[in-house]
Amino acid sequence: MIRKIIKIDENKCNGCGICVNACHEGALQMIDGKAKLISESYCDGLGDCLPECPTGAITIEEREADIYDEEIVKKNMSEKCLSDGITNTFSCPGIKPQTIEKNKAMETSKSTQLESSESQLRQWPCQIKLLPISATYYNDAHILVAADCTAYAYANFHTDFMKNKVTVIGCPKLDSIDYSEKLTAILKNNTIKSLALVRMDVPCCGGLENAVKKSLQNCGKLIPWSITTIRTDGTILED
Repeated sequence: MIRKIIKIDENKCNGCGICVNACHEGALQMIDGKAKLISESYCDGLGDCLPECPTGAITIEEREADIYDEEIVKKNMSEKCLSDGITNTFSCPGIKPQTIEKNKAMETSKSTQLESSESQLRQWPCQIKLLPISATYYNDAHILVAADCTAYAYANFHTDFMKNKVTVIGCPKLDSIDYSEKLTAILKNNTIKSLALVRMDVPCCGGLENAVKKSLQNCGKLIPWSITTIRTDGTILED
């Protein structure tokens, strides 16, 4: 049938992968460093991926194409989510990568006390298992890898640890995935300036520390890094 469907100019594609994360139907994949339409039946032709492309490599054309099959798309996305350890995320806008801009003029005009009450989260998503491999907010970024519980145990977590960083969180005891693979890919494919780990003084956080160390070893880059440990009473464990 004749219908609208996306077209990717591989010469313009820079391999950033933003469009892959923007597509709610799972119609796009990164193959050999380029975004590819893996099935015409997966593409609804609405173009959610278009505004996300920084190079203008994606356009919509009207041509003969397989019909869009929503049931096949749902099955494909469900299988993909399960393989990634994610459930109930089909067509969920909550995993769409976005940068959270802060009003600099307002920030500088406020007192330290008021400023400390503001969220310092600079991007979305922040859960490690939902993170994209590539996103504009990784450019020259300082990464904070934090155990889920740290922000609850340490009162000034936003101002003391999160400020001016890309914050990613996780708990190896609750997520049955290998964080090191995702973190290695992020470090390898982006210009990361530093990595700071904040963990709790509990045994299960050792898994998060091991994943960070493994990713730093496997990414093929020399990235400055540090570890801070928070006690359950909210104080910092000194070396």
